[in-house]
Amino acid sequence: MIARPELGLLRLVAQRLAGPRLGDALEVVRHLGAVQAQDLPGALSSVALRFTGGSRTGVEAALASGHVVRSWPMRGTLHLVPAEDLGWMLSLTATRMLSAADKRRTDLGITKATTERAANLALAALADGGQLARKELFAHWAAEGLLLQPQTGIHLLGRLCQEATLVLGPMQGNEQLVASYADWVPSPRALARDEALAELARRFLLSHGPATVADLARWASLTLTESRAAIASIRGELASVQLDGTEYLMDPALPDLLAQHRRDALRLRLLPGFDEYLLGYADRSFAVPAQFADQIVPGNNGMFRPTIVKAGRVLGTWKRGGTTAKPRIEAQLFVELSRADHAGIERAFAELG
Repeated sequence: MIARPELGLLRLVAQRLAGPRLGDALEVVRHLGAVQAQDLPGALSSVALRFTGGSRTGVEAALASGHVVRSWPMRGTLHLVPAEDLGWMLSLTATRMLSAADKRRTDLGITKATTERAANLALAALADGGQLARKELFAHWAAEGLLLQPQTGIHLLGRLCQEATLVLGPMQGNEQLVASYADWVPSPRALARDEALAELARRFLLSHGPATVADLARWASLTLTESRAAIASIRGELASVQLDGTEYLMDPALPDLLAQHRRDALRLRLLPGFDEYLLGYADRSFAVPAQFADQIVPGNNGMFRPTIVKAGRVLGTWKRGGTTAKPRIEAQLFVELSRADHAGIERAFAELG
């Protein structure tokens, strides 16, 4: 049995937001399994918070080296993943995601012939290890009459990434370049389906635990049947605890890690929008009071605001204000805070840079 207030603290440590940080950006992304990255600047910050001396520059270096890539491996949205793992992740999830998006792509005029033509044009433009900005790739497609509607380009790109034809690789300024998957991921790790299911479950539960079978299914775009089978195959590696009659699974070392680093877990911190601390779970009430859920995701529109977290609980949201030369934090608080907590918010904002 665990007490509900401990749930958030354990998850902070499991995700390496508290306690021992990891060595570099690749270690963070590999530990978490995948990091939601539809908001790329926020994702860079999320990863940076989890490794020693972390900085967005360090994450960009992992993208530049090809060790980390961005694609659409799960939940129909963009994630940062270790390059070598993208192929086996897509082998588990792509068929279901492609099927789910069929109607939308048909509405956008994307047929099998369109996809094949777009793939051939892209690979020709990216030959010999070339890379293109998204607008440059879309210009190639537009010249051939493939972009029939404003959203056709991004949906074509998403499909070709899910089919492991293309991938998003290094940064160029604030934009990520498109590359050929075969060129940019020359040594993908191959896993049989059962091995891949076990590995995805292992990474999620060791990095996001305590978590449930429903959490795994939602996060990884798996069915409940697949999730149960995956957990069964690695159950001996996990600790099991109960909360409100539901089983939660986690790294057996996690309670001791929290005991060693409880002070760090209790401190106030700022998290970017879309951080895995909230995104990683089907039920977010462990961190967000029900009456404030709509302020985290206004109108349930899928856009997660940056949060202020203390002792595992969300105390409010924040955004960057001021100017580039003189930025300031603008906080929307759910509760009254002490003078010390207000000072903590300012310190945390300064540390984010």
